[in-house]
Amino acid sequence: MQTLSHDKKAFLDLLKKRGIRNKAVIHAMREVPREAFVGLDLAEFAYDDAPLPIEEGQTISQPYIVALMTEALRLEPDHVVLEVGTGSGYGAAILSRIAKQVYSVERHKSLAHQARTRLQKLNYTNVEVICGDGSLGWPEQAPYDAIVVTAGSPEPPESLIKQLRVGGRLVIPAGRTLTNQTLMRITRTGVEQVKVEELAAVRFVPLVGKEGWDELEETIRPALKRVQIRKPEPVSELIEKEATHIPSIETVDLTGLLERVGDARLVLLGEATHGTAEFYEMRARITKELIQKKGFNFMAVEADWPDAAQIDHFIRGTRQEPTDETTFNRFPTWMWANRQVLELVKWLRNYNRSLPAQEQGFGFFGLDLYSLYSSINRVIRYLEDVDKDTAKLARWRYGCLTPWQSEPTAYGISGLTGKDRDCEREVVEMLHTLMKKRLDYAARDGRRFLDAVSNARLVKNAEEYYRLMYLSSVKSWNLRDQHMFETLRHLLEFHGDDSKAIIWAHNSHVGNAQATEMGSRGEINIGSQCREHFSEQAYIIGFGTHEGTVAAASDWGKPMEIKSILPSHPDSYERLCHDAGLNAFLLPLRHGNRKLVQELKKPRLQRAIGVIYRPETELVSHYYDACLPNQFDEYIWFDKTRAVDALGPESGIGNPETFPFGL
Repeated sequence: MQTLSHDKKAFLDLLKKRGIRNKAVIHAMREVPREAFVGLDLAEFAYDDAPLPIEEGQTISQPYIVALMTEALRLEPDHVVLEVGTGSGYGAAILSRIAKQVYSVERHKSLAHQARTRLQKLNYTNVEVICGDGSLGWPEQAPYDAIVVTAGSPEPPESLIKQLRVGGRLVIPAGRTLTNQTLMRITRTGVEQVKVEELAAVRFVPLVGKEGWDELEETIRPALKRVQIRKPEPVSELIEKEATHIPSIETVDLTGLLERVGDARLVLLGEATHGTAEFYEMRARITKELIQKKGFNFMAVEADWPDAAQIDHFIRGTRQEPTDETTFNRFPTWMWANRQVLELVKWLRNYNRSLPAQEQGFGFFGLDLYSLYSSINRVIRYLEDVDKDTAKLARWRYGCLTPWQSEPTAYGISGLTGKDRDCEREVVEMLHTLMKKRLDYAARDGRRFLDAVSNARLVKNAEEYYRLMYLSSVKSWNLRDQHMFETLRHLLEFHGDDSKAIIWAHNSHVGNAQATEMGSRGEINIGSQCREHFSEQAYIIGFGTHEGTVAAASDWGKPMEIKSILPSHPDSYERLCHDAGLNAFLLPLRHGNRKLVQELKKPRLQRAIGVIYRPETELVSHYYDACLPNQFDEYIWFDKTRAVDALGPESGIGNPETFPFGL
């Protein structure tokens, strides 16, 4: 029996939850290895329920859609099937596990060749692939019991309907625009009669051919251009009416926002990219107001604990001795080592200096768990000062992880091979040892113990994270966000029952995951955990932009580039905001106009750009479905934005000479 990975099992469970019931379809989805039909760089995402880019600007369809369309064909073991749009060959492989024979037509010669070679290598012997105009079908092999089309057509091609047997079914996405398609099942009930059923709203790449769209350069791109300049929807007019205009970040009156925040204990400030200046500047402005007018005690950010600890020492003036450690030297350096953050850090230092000496000052903490070895070093350094015997024990226990010091991700790979044992027991025992002695340690210096135990907890969770990252993207994501939320709770506990926190993280971390397709995949995040545990005491603010520039890389670990952001997709929340015609605004959602909020509850696309931005595959790699009013309590919009001002090597001028970003 085939052994399933955690991701594949979760993926099959998700298909069942979303309504796929046909046992033959479930069996086929279980049997066919989707990872064999995507590039090696995307293999880790093979069982995410999302489309993935392939060559020639095409995509391998979202698994749920593949299952839905296959189920809609109502296949039997003796059926002959035509597939239009071979792509990677994944869909043909699924069909071949159910039907007797599959014929597949692909427009791109290179894709047809790759798919044919791949299917032969994987021993799918009942599939034939040719290169041709799929809109005309494959008449030589007709009639067919079923035809499935994996590209959107302006209308169902007549040639395909004629190639169906009477009783045969054509499943095809169709629509007069590329952004408004309906998945249809057309059953040929007689020689000249058909029955049409609408199954779902979908989005597919265009079916180019004689009975589909004309060639891309002549028809598709002008069609897209026409869509982009269409008349604004009424909801955009409502946004314009209800929004509070932001004339400038420095001068905007935030009184209304602070009133809406009310007595909230947590304010979560998002960002739609990890490299947009306006997001950082506006969050800094809000942070200052929350500190001065609402008495917030600390901020916790999507950064590594040891790096953030240096910022905390700097703004509170508690550095006991000089350090030659470089802060934020791990990719992506520009996410925190930028001019916008530096200006806020300077302000926080001056603010803390203005406080009475007995007050501990505003704090700055990191929530993330990537700093495995930096955290190990800090635990050992702390123990060297307070308990040398336990320090020796820590060195021995953490020594298990030494072989992967330079590249933690290799630790996860080693676990897959089975050649190396994992270090779970050692890191868990080290955390338990610290906790057993917490009363003694904390009595000496509570804040230093907080730092040590937070680093030990980070090591424990990071070890598990790197162990899971190649086995399950959902589990590793959940572990990371659960760690960030638990760190936040420990910080609140340390600062007392009346403490208040400001959280800075990406929209995908602070926006309630249950209001996005993340939730349907079983993912959680900081926002969903805050909503569950703190309810209305958490006020969540999202950010968005239409176009501009952004600091991002093309791949993990690659150099930072200043990239142009494509104009927002016509079916996105961003386009609704752009069509409102304001350059920047605040939009209340929790306390907003009921009619507008109801209109915005219709799920739409939302863009998410992290430290990596790939404009060439933007729709499949940077957009996901969301329900904005259930995701955020407020939304802040900047129509045109610019990249952050990076410091250090990314800026091209060397490391700055200002602590805490380098010495």
